Amino acid sequence: MKTLILAVIVGAWISAIALLSIQNAKGVTLQFLAFKSVEIPFGLVLTSSVVVGMVGTALLLPVLRAGGSRRLKKSDRYENEFYEE
Repeated sequence: MKTLILAVIVGAWISAIALLSIQNAKGVTLQFLAFKSVEIPFGLVLTSSVVVGMVGTALLLPVLRAGGSRRLKKSDRYENEFYEE
């Protein structure tokens, strides 16, 4: 079931990107500080932004989870449940 939901989400993203790319076929120029890129299609900019965001999130999740609270072992959980102060 989880795989189906993931496939539907990815399919929806691909469809949305394709639809936006077709509607906005005009090229765009990216500008950051004094740097300016060549004119590239909007769909390519949108797709690369989504991919960079997905990869960045996938790389950051383990780092952020490692700093969180530690998980209790099953035996510790039951022990704490019976011996509450």
